[in-house]
Amino acid sequence: MLKTVPSEVVDVAIVGGGAAGLATAIFAARRAPGTSIAVLDGARSLGAKILVAGGGRCNVTNRIVTPADYSGGSRNTIRRILSEFPVEETVAFFREIGVDLREEEHGKLFPTTNRARTVLDALLNEADCRGVCVRPAQRVTAIRTTDFGFQIETPAKTFAAGRVVLATGGRSLPKTGSDGGGYALARHLGHALVRTAPALVPLILAGDFHAPLAGIAQDVELAVKPADAKAIRVTGAMLWTHFGASGPAVLDISRHWLRARLVDREVGVHVNFLPGQEFNGVDEMLRTLATSQPKASVSKALSRLLPNRVADAVLVALEIDRSVTAANLPKDQRRKLAHALVDWPLQVTDSRGYAHAEVTAGGVPLSEIDPRTMASRKCPNLFLVGEILDVDGRIGGFNFQWAWSSAFVAGAAIAKPRT
Repeated sequence: MLKTVPSEVVDVAIVGGGAAGLATAIFAARRAPGTSIAVLDGARSLGAKILVAGGGRCNVTNRIVTPADYSGGSRNTIRRILSEFPVEETVAFFREIGVDLREEEHGKLFPTTNRARTVLDALLNEADCRGVCVRPAQRVTAIRTTDFGFQIETPAKTFAAGRVVLATGGRSLPKTGSDGGGYALARHLGHALVRTAPALVPLILAGDFHAPLAGIAQDVELAVKPADAKAIRVTGAMLWTHFGASGPAVLDISRHWLRARLVDREVGVHVNFLPGQEFNGVDEMLRTLATSQPKASVSKALSRLLPNRVADAVLVALEIDRSVTAANLPKDQRRKLAHALVDWPLQVTDSRGYAHAEVTAGGVPLSEIDPRTMASRKCPNLFLVGEILDVDGRIGGFNFQWAWSSAFVAGAAIAKPRT
């Protein structure tokens, strides 16, 4: 029995008006015209996270998306959901609503306008055209099950709905509205929670090695080495910063370091400054440099392999005289340098936190949803989509693709009559 008389009754209430929430509403409305759908969001203006994504350009998806691009839940479950709405259908969907995409480096697909606003406006316009009622400034504080379905409470009014979709996001970028409030709603409705951590987030380093290098970007291979586990390796650009390190490679490995620390597991992060090279090859490379440039200083010789300032910083840290000629570099110092170049330890102390994270690792376990429908296995007529689930992708449009695919599966299921 309802505790209060609802101010508004709808067939479907979608809690959260970000990418996954808006897409779910659109897909459901397309399949079942006439279904009353309300999107409830606490923000006064929807889509803040879309607007800041991709440097304000919104990396909508990637040319190639596979389950291997994700961490968290079961790869088989992720594969099934992605296959229901793959990249080619994402591209076609956005074209239908007036957003053409173009491919950039590493397969990233951006709107041709180079404006995230294009993506958000198209989603909002399509939702409006399909009869979806968007209700901003309606932060959901509680959801209760009833004989009818659900009672949804906000400070301003109470809604009743036959079905509810949780699309509240995670904890990343809380200033956009993703403050983790959806987890409490999910728990109240019977769900467990995999402990969360920031992901796709810059890392803070101890010491002062990085500070003079701020602003320098270089291609590296990063390895996260949890105790008693296989190293996780990522190749890409790293950006030195005043606080530590950022850039695509660092963002991609951040979730692995943070997840390990979350369970008090010893974990190290190491840099190979020469991706694809190993100790023996680098040692031979240094010997060749000594032969070809015998009078060149080791600093100058090393700058052929690394940015000048990084080369000098490495030599200073290793206490190798920068002015010694390459030919006169003692064997033990040459070998020490070769080891350092392929296995330099990064003294990671923390991340910059949820305020700077692009996504959240952890959330509601995928085992608690039906991948055929995104329906909860714990609460009838409840659905969960997007970042609230324990799935997080690497940088490059993969998290948006998860939003679109999970939304499509949920939207198709919601469009079917209740059983």
